[in-house]
Amino acid sequence: MKLHKMPTPRSKTMERFSLNYGLDTTHSMPLHNLQDAQYYGEITIGTPPQNFLILPDTGSSNLWVPSSKCASSNIACHSHNQYTSSASSTYQANGTSFGIQYGTGQLTGFLSEDVVNVAGLQIQHQTFGEAVKEPGITFVVARFDGIMGLAFESISVDHVTPVWYNIWNQGLVEENLFSFWLSKDPNATPGGELTFGGIDSSRYTGNITYVPLTSKTYWGFGMDQAYLNGESLEWCDESNDKKCFTIADSGTSLIAGPTKTINALNEKLGAQVVRNEGIFPDCSILDRTDADIAFELNGRMFTLTPKDYVLQSQDAQGNPQCISGLMGLEMPIGYPPLYILGDVFISTYYAVFDFGNSQVGFATAIQ
Repeated sequence: MKLHKMPTPRSKTMERFSLNYGLDTTHSMPLHNLQDAQYYGEITIGTPPQNFLILPDTGSSNLWVPSSKCASSNIACHSHNQYTSSASSTYQANGTSFGIQYGTGQLTGFLSEDVVNVAGLQIQHQTFGEAVKEPGITFVVARFDGIMGLAFESISVDHVTPVWYNIWNQGLVEENLFSFWLSKDPNATPGGELTFGGIDSSRYTGNITYVPLTSKTYWGFGMDQAYLNGESLEWCDESNDKKCFTIADSGTSLIAGPTKTINALNEKLGAQVVRNEGIFPDCSILDRTDADIAFELNGRMFTLTPKDYVLQSQDAQGNPQCISGLMGLEMPIGYPPLYILGDVFISTYYAVFDFGNSQVGFATAIQ
């Protein structure tokens, strides 16, 4: 694995440690790919280690897993791995109440502290949530047990220090960044790769284009404009140089945006919109050459062909069905428009989340 390095004082120190002690300064977490919709990997918590499957989410900041103390009515908990604090010699009680609401799914519980191992990185004194109640169906059907937030501490529930902050502050990696490669093949092994502390240059081609962050809550930045077949969709106000607020979110499967805007685009592509989802009458969209969608970021066009943004599945009768990977997002009244570049985009473009330089980077992924 070829790794991109930045000449920082820490890198020189870590290089000396690497030479003297055989320290690997980057660590990669293989990811499972469930139908290009869920990408999740393995971590352990406690001593001896207890195994969990977690979804790495750049759209939230907390780590949580189901608790062995969950309610008997919590189906999601009892159908997934549970953390048992009494079985860990390194467990430290906290007990603060904890609750988090996602775009889909919610949970409540309490905080605990223990050793957490992520991609071979042994993180000391990591505070995390033990989920006691997980109402609804979202986490019942999920293949993963919990979620590991990789966004900023400013949006962390209960002001808990996120996993990535502890990885960096405890000196476990060389560079203050992590990067995602997501496979488009649900049968591939691995189905993706999350690299901590470096960039895997074997997973992309060409140059990485970096976009400065405008928000240190989510991974937020400005999108210059969006295009269909080379023509501006006029989502962003170019006359006032007003960019569209956009976030890169590994925890969102699709590309999302304001309902009216995305529904209009899906209809223009020939899809029928049902509950803010674009469903094509057949799969001829895959062969169209006049339906490329491009997002302009820091002056560079990032183009998605229909094969990139159309999800292929089967209907109830087993017939091929094609669904748009762009979905309308209902925002509360008074909130500014928000665009989300989720897994549909990140699987096409290798993504670098650079804490140290307050930027995100994208390059053409190798599939």
